[in-house]
Amino acid sequence: MTINNTTDTTDTTFPAIEAIIPHRGTMLLLDAVTACDDETLTAHATVRPDAWYANEHGAMPVWIGIELMAQSVAAHVSLIAIRAGGRARPGVLLGTRSYQAHASAFASGARLAIRVREVLRSEEGHGAYECTIEHDGERYADAVIKVFQPHDFQTFIEGSVSA
Repeated sequence: MTINNTTDTTDTTFPAIEAIIPHRGTMLLLDAVTACDDETLTAHATVRPDAWYANEHGAMPVWIGIELMAQSVAAHVSLIAIRAGGRARPGVLLGTRSYQAHASAFASGARLAIRVREVLRSEEGHGAYECTIEHDGERYADAVIKVFQPHDFQTFIEGSVSA
């Protein structure tokens, strides 16, 4: 697998999504990564009418888009770590200041393109990504999400639980 350093060329051969992010079962919302470089990633997800999130029309409520974005960020971080010969450290979604949805739901059967672009990464593990969700070239949602990858995840989680 090659992750290119420029945004104008990308390798479209990536490991299965299960080898990239830790999500499993019904919580794995992405189908595949289709492009990745040092700063960006494009993933795809299919809205499944029989999924746990499906409404009476088989659609995905648009608020689940934040999880699609978070899983895409996790895939980006993981692929960068794999390229460097390692594995991604666990991380958490801190949230977003503004999640803008331009529809109430993603239609049943829609193949969504989730695009993320890293805009900040600190040595301490903080990051920010500009994210969009599109279908057939139309933008359905966008946000800047904030993430944190602590150096010692277990201590971070234990400190969060006791706080």
